[in-house]
Amino acid sequence: MFGKTHRSGSPVWIVAFLGNPGREYAQTRHNAGWLAAEALCAKKNVRIDRARFKALTGACELGGERVFLMKPQTFMNLSGDAVAPAAAFYKIPRSNIIVIHDDIALPPGRLRIKRGGSDGGHNGIKSLIARLGGSDFIRVKIGVGEPPHPDYDRIDWVIGKLTDSEAELLRKAAGIAVEAAEEIIKSGVDAAMNKYNGTAGEVK
Repeated sequence: MFGKTHRSGSPVWIVAFLGNPGREYAQTRHNAGWLAAEALCAKKNVRIDRARFKALTGACELGGERVFLMKPQTFMNLSGDAVAPAAAFYKIPRSNIIVIHDDIALPPGRLRIKRGGSDGGHNGIKSLIARLGGSDFIRVKIGVGEPPHPDYDRIDWVIGKLTDSEAELLRKAAGIAVEAAEEIIKSGVDAAMNKYNGTAGEVK
């Protein structure tokens, strides 16, 4: 579908920002995707606040294409329950779905774009693969770093509150993740990977 332009009407892409609803999960590592949603809303002057498909949703143009924006409200482990029905409704293939989410395997603030692959232990991605029937959607990963020692519970780590320095770094990375998503839509995954894979402060 890359290269097909629709400036109005139904969306031809989905960008899903993964996170957990609720005040207690705000400013946690697992909600890095929602920081990207905030960055996009500020950049494009749009709102993601319409309740549809078990998500808060909105729409805008990115890279010359009409894009459906989603913040699933299902909690992370059931993210696919929101995204899959929206993709079916708009007839959007997996290849035109971009998911922005946290990744503990990457250092804080580092970005990595990837199409397909395993869930990498991320329950949100696991749910998406199961509900979408395949893994060949696009991921924009925002690094949040690993727990400080091996016996630290991974769940406690990702739902832990960000420090001030982490929050500043992840907000910067989240803004660049939005730029990366737009580049994917405009120029393709390979071009975006070449430009944005690496630390957030070292975009080529």
